[in-house]
Amino acid sequence: MNPLEISSEQFRRLSERVSRLAADYLDRVDSLPVMPAITGQESLAPFDRTLPEQGIGEAAFDDLSEVLRLSRAPSGRFFGYVLGSGDPVAATADLLVSVMNQNVTAWRSGPAATVIEKTVVDWLAQAIACPGYRGYLTGGGSSANLMGLTMAREAKAPANESGVAAGALVYASQEVHMSIPKSVALLGIGRDNLRFIPVDSSLRMDTAALDRQIAADKAAGRIPLAVVASAGTVNTGAIDPLAKIADIAHRHGAWFHIDGAYGALAAIAVRDRFDGLERADSISLDPHKWLYQPLDCGCLLYRSSEAAQKAFSHSGDYTRALSADPIEGFAFFEESLELSRRFRALKLWLSLRYHGLAAFRESIRKDLDHAHRLAEAIRDEPELELVGYGELSAVCFRYRAENIADGELNRLNSAILQRVQKRGRVYISNATLAGKFCLRACIVNHRTKDADVDAVIPEVLAAAKEVAASEKSR
Repeated sequence: MNPLEISSEQFRRLSERVSRLAADYLDRVDSLPVMPAITGQESLAPFDRTLPEQGIGEAAFDDLSEVLRLSRAPSGRFFGYVLGSGDPVAATADLLVSVMNQNVTAWRSGPAATVIEKTVVDWLAQAIACPGYRGYLTGGGSSANLMGLTMAREAKAPANESGVAAGALVYASQEVHMSIPKSVALLGIGRDNLRFIPVDSSLRMDTAALDRQIAADKAAGRIPLAVVASAGTVNTGAIDPLAKIADIAHRHGAWFHIDGAYGALAAIAVRDRFDGLERADSISLDPHKWLYQPLDCGCLLYRSSEAAQKAFSHSGDYTRALSADPIEGFAFFEESLELSRRFRALKLWLSLRYHGLAAFRESIRKDLDHAHRLAEAIRDEPELELVGYGELSAVCFRYRAENIADGELNRLNSAILQRVQKRGRVYISNATLAGKFCLRACIVNHRTKDADVDAVIPEVLAAAKEVAASEKSR
């Protein structure tokens, strides 16, 4: 017997142990500190052990309770970043996925996995009223954006054979996600060739400025490669004027990519806010945000399989499909950057069938209502200033004090944020808007209740008092 093999009875015992631990954790998750009260140095001690030459058997599982204790709890009071809360139904699929260990490269390497992924992608396109789009699941929005812009490059200024054409430009708003400049750099286009377009008072892309900039660049002999619109900016959830941007991009011959990693799935609940979504050449989505899936689960949708194949089809003989059948001969690697791919679709397929789309629609609407509730409460609190609140669920605000300059307020709010996180009762993050350091609560959490939202302001004010007292005592 191979030393790595275990019996089915041993596996059953180990999996039941993990299952009990996970279920007990879910029972307690809302009563746990959102952030563990430890320092970075303290987090090293439980795991700083020598690699064992001989295995320790089931004792290896004894430290799992420490992993939970020293982790950030996915409770209803986690409002940091743009991160879903992890549907437990979907989580059960991940164990089976790892046991099956399917490499979802093509139908022949994973028949059920390939069919389920194509089905789930079709469901996502239908759910946001973009029927007919194709695509695949990715590790997240960053990789989806990279692949969308790769398709744009090959469609408008092919570089796979002879290198990147001089003069190719990409356009995005000043509020665009960090993955876009990174993608432009990785694709060899260069960050200097990313045009940042100004935004309006709602932090949405200024379409008139976009039109003028592209026209000027074309007159100078440059190539408008792609326009990237945000369907939910990471700072405030602002939705760019998608339909107007589509008009401009297509009139100038540019690829139209929508970064919808944060917000596009909210179209399930509020489709009217996303007019023009269906006109994109490619769209990134993140089911591990507003479909509450466990990490990782991103998605890229696109109109044209031919464009995807032009960008990504470059295969060795060892991967050549031996069947001309459209189902049996299908290969994701002919339309995607990845070859080795995890069976990400099973958890999403299981979750959508278990709950039904209506349940997700209701949960998204509750998140939107909770954000509105928080924004209104901030407006009513004289010690706080609402700085940015878009059309989705991100709320940016700051503590304010009389006769203090913005620079000092920035330092004060940074200290308040650190104190809030250290207190461990709610978790919020930060954003900088027009030079103002802001506290930021982003609600993408199916566990959140009214009481969780109502806890944010008291925590911020209590933290502000603690910071003030600490500074006075110095």
